[in-house]
Amino acid sequence: MPIRTSLDPETRVLYGDSLQPPPGYIFDAAVATTFSLDFETALAVPVSLALFAAESREDLLENPLALLEGAERIAGRLVVYADAGHLRAQGRPHSRLCSLLESIVVEVAAPREGVFHPKMWALRYRPIRPDDPTLLRLLILSRNLTRDRSWDISLRLDGELTRRPDAKNRPLFDLISRLPDLNVAGISDEARAITEEIAENIRRAQWTMPEGFDDVAFALNGFGGKSWQPDPCTRLGVISPFCDTDALDTLANLPSAAKPILISRSDQLACIDATTLDAFGRVAVLDETAATDDGEELSATALQGLHAKAFIAEIGWSTVITVGSGNATRPAIITGRNIELFASIWGARSKVGSVEQILGDTGFGRLTRAFVPRELEPADQALITAQASLESARRALCRGKLRLRCEKVVSDEGEHPWRVWLMPTDRLELDGIGSMAAWPITRGDGHARDVLSALQAGEAVDLGTMPLIDVTRFMAFRLADENVKTSLVFSTGLPMDGLPAERHAAIMRWIIDSRDTFFRYLRLLLSELGDPFGAALAAQKGAGGTAWSARADDAPLLEEMVRALCRGGERLRAVERLVARLEEATGEATDPIPPEFYTLWNAFRLVLHG
Repeated sequence: MPIRTSLDPETRVLYGDSLQPPPGYIFDAAVATTFSLDFETALAVPVSLALFAAESREDLLENPLALLEGAERIAGRLVVYADAGHLRAQGRPHSRLCSLLESIVVEVAAPREGVFHPKMWALRYRPIRPDDPTLLRLLILSRNLTRDRSWDISLRLDGELTRRPDAKNRPLFDLISRLPDLNVAGISDEARAITEEIAENIRRAQWTMPEGFDDVAFALNGFGGKSWQPDPCTRLGVISPFCDTDALDTLANLPSAAKPILISRSDQLACIDATTLDAFGRVAVLDETAATDDGEELSATALQGLHAKAFIAEIGWSTVITVGSGNATRPAIITGRNIELFASIWGARSKVGSVEQILGDTGFGRLTRAFVPRELEPADQALITAQASLESARRALCRGKLRLRCEKVVSDEGEHPWRVWLMPTDRLELDGIGSMAAWPITRGDGHARDVLSALQAGEAVDLGTMPLIDVTRFMAFRLADENVKTSLVFSTGLPMDGLPAERHAAIMRWIIDSRDTFFRYLRLLLSELGDPFGAALAAQKGAGGTAWSARADDAPLLEEMVRALCRGGERLRAVERLVARLEEATGEATDPIPPEFYTLWNAFRLVLHG
C-alpha cells in the first residue's frame, strides 16, 4: 500500500501556486474556463501570473498597485470564459479595479440549453533562456474561480510544446477552439486570437505524467455525440456533491465485483430514491468534524463542504481516476446538455491505490461519515419552482437582450458627469418574478434602481449619474420570486455604447493619486518578469516616497531605468504609456508626476526613440 494514496486529503495545493511559472520561465499567455467567478479572486489572478505569489487572496487585494500592474501586464494575454450570469455580486461596492476585468472575462452559454461547467487552465510559459523549450501547463479542476472554501480536486499536467499534434489532446483543442463562438455579449478580436493560439498550442502538447501514472485521456461533453461516462469496471467509487437518480442508477450498474461507493452531500442524497441508494455499498457525506492526520480539528479557515468531483475505477490491474467538472447528474454524464471536461489518468493499482484505499478510512474516506436516511427533509417543491423562475429570469437577462448606454451630462457641479442607461432590446418575459433591482457593481446596492416593470415593458431605465471611474459594463441584479420564497443576486457584463476611451486612464489616476504612489508604481513597472522578489518589494508601501524626495536621490531610479534600456526598452515603453495615461486624466486637483521626474524621463525618451 502506498504511503500516500491518490486524493489524500493531506496533500494540499494552493490555487495561486498552480499558476506560478516553472523556474527559468515567465508567464506568456493563458485561457481559463469556469462556471462561476467572483471579481476579487479574478482580480488577484494576474498578480500571481505576472508578478509574485502571495499567501492569500486578501494579501493581494490590499495592494491596489500590484492589482493594477498585474492587469496591465497580462492585458491581451489572458482570457477567462465563464457561464453567463454566474459572476458573483454583492451589496457593497466592488473595487473600481474590477472594471479592468472587462477585457479578460468573456461570458458564454452552452449550445444545448445546459450550463457551461468546465473548470480548466491552459497556460503557456516562455523561457528566459532562448534555447530552452516553450512549456505548457494544463489544470483540470473541480473548483471555480471563486474564494470557495470547499474540498476540491485538481489535476496538473506539465508538458512541452512540440511540432506534431497529439490525437489524445483533441478534446482539449475542441473545447478551447469553440469558446469564442459561445460568447453572449461580444468578444474582442484580441481575445479570440489568443484563444485560437492557445488551442493550437495545447493540441501539440506532450504531457509528463504524475508520479505513479502511465497515461491520460481527455473527454468533452456538451457538443453532441456520445456523452462520456465511466467504463464498466470491477470496482467503482464516486465523489459527487450533486447527484440525481438517473445518473446514480447508471453508475450502480457499472462495477462487476462489488457495489460502488458514493460520497455526496446530505441535501442531495435526501432527494434520491431509497432503492437507488441501496445499490451502493457505502453512501457517505463529508464529516464537518473530521480531524487531520495530526489529530487537530479543522480550523474555521480550513476547507469546509464538498465540491470535489471524481470517479475512481478498478479495471484489470489498473486504477483509473477521472477528475473534472462533471457531477453524477443526468445533464452532465447522460444527456450531455452541460459542457463538461474530464481527464482520466491510469496507473498500476499497486502504485496508485485501490478504490477502497483511496476512498476508505485511510484515504479521503476518513473525512466522511455514513449518510443517515431522512436526516434532512427533501427540498420544498414550491422553493424548487421559485428557484427555477429565478434561473429562467437570469438567462433572459444575460443572453444578449440588454445593453448599456453611457452619455456625458452637462452640469455646473461636475461631480458626476456621466449618466448610464439600461436598455432592453425588446420586452422581457419575466414570469414568476416579484421584484428586480439593478446597479453598477462599482456603486453598490445603495444606488440600485427598480427595473422589473420597465424591462417587462421594453423601456430604458436611468441608472443615475456617476463619476467616470464608476462607469462599468458589469451590472449587479437582485431578483426575488413573486411569493418571496427565495432571491438571487448575480452580475453580468453587458455591451456598453458610449464607454469613454479615457475611463481606463481615470481608474489609473485614481490609484496613482500622489507622488509616493507614482514612484512605487514606477518601480513596480520597471521590475522584470521572472523577478517576483523585486516586484513584491517594489509593491510594498514605503518603496517610493522619501526615497525620491530630492534630486540627489535619483541614483536608484536612474539605475533601474538604465537597466530597462539595456534590456530592450520594453519596460521603458510601459513607463511611456503610464505617463501618457496620467496626463490624459485631466481635471484632477493634483498631478502625481513630480516635475523633477520629467528631467530624467525626457533624456530616456530621446534615447528610446532614437
